[in-house]
Amino acid sequence: MVLCSREWTARRARHRERVARIVEPHQDRKAAGVTHPVHDFLFTYYSFRPNQLRRWHPGFGVVLTGSETGEYLQYTGYRAVSIDGDTGVAVDPDVLDRRRETVEFVAGLLAATESRSPHLNCFGLHEWAMVYRGGGDAVRHRQVPLRLSHEDTDAVVESMPLRCTHYDAFRFFTPAAVPRNATQLDRAGQVRSEQPGCLHAGMDLYKWAYKLVPLIDADLVVDCLEHALAARELDMAASPYDLSEYGYEPVPIETPSGRADYVRRQLQLAERAAPLRAALLERCRSLLSHR
Repeated sequence: MVLCSREWTARRARHRERVARIVEPHQDRKAAGVTHPVHDFLFTYYSFRPNQLRRWHPGFGVVLTGSETGEYLQYTGYRAVSIDGDTGVAVDPDVLDRRRETVEFVAGLLAATESRSPHLNCFGLHEWAMVYRGGGDAVRHRQVPLRLSHEDTDAVVESMPLRCTHYDAFRFFTPAAVPRNATQLDRAGQVRSEQPGCLHAGMDLYKWAYKLVPLIDADLVVDCLEHALAARELDMAASPYDLSEYGYEPVPIETPSGRADYVRRQLQLAERAAPLRAALLERCRSLLSHR
């Protein structure tokens, strides 16, 4: 695909507007020394920096033309190409050669996740398991209080089975919570355990997309970022923390009605994640078809 200057600069402008809506409030808070227990996660747990997010990438196989393409030659992973007698810029195929193993891993993980039915019975208890019988030392968001006492928080965990399927949530469980999980997860078994109902599996689509930049187009990266933000908001609304100061009504999963609400919203997010996962998997398979 070849994009003329008018086409790709318009896409770049739209991209920057989308990113600004998420990044600028975070950077304003950071400059003021203000933390946000929900949104900061997108910039602390995930390693893609705001300046990296702002940079629009066309994706592998797309040639940019016009006078403004010179800036891309300053970026790692791009090279000049000849197109109809003119000079354009595109992602260097050497990038794909160097990162093929990563593309293969991401494709395998996404395909395995996509092949399974969603599990909708975890009720977001992973955040509760991260403070279970840990007292004050286990509280991860110290700027906000727990909704319940430590004793009542522990009682919620003990009242239901833990069914976490996501290793990167499980690894933050307190020692007392670990043996309560239905499955003992590890990094080596990640591909076997991921399933599409998991909020964190949906959030991590953002991670897998940005790890493949510049091979993956920036539009899909931001699609995944916006989904990660929506999933994070439910994740924390269902947590044991009182986030009313930040405008979040709790999803009280300690009650039957709260659990029903969580499952309803979890399913909506799983349905939203499915086309993003399919799109990222399609991009990976297309990359792997190039030799």
